[in-house]
Amino acid sequence: MPKRSEIESALRRLAPRMPPHEFGAVIDHAIDSRGLNVAAPERAAWLALVAYVRHVFTEYDAMLAQGYDVDSARHFVVGEIEDVLKQWGVRRTLSGDD
Repeated sequence: MPKRSEIESALRRLAPRMPPHEFGAVIDHAIDSRGLNVAAPERAAWLALVAYVRHVFTEYDAMLAQGYDVDSARHFVVGEIEDVLKQWGVRRTLSGDD
């Protein structure tokens, strides 16, 4: 399991302009997620960041509730996710695995 400090360092590199209150929430998600506890710190930080933005800053969950499948809902919110990530200084782009 990656250490909290390692994930924090990775997230600071990934999203240098991320607001502090959002930063803590993403770190908590990375630490609490069973699926991320075996990931490398950089991978855990990235996946937690993308998931957080998807659920908090887009209509992703509402689309799922309306009956969209996961892949379709992700397709429709990818632009919104990338917009938030850019605002936070993220240079990496989303891939099909994110």
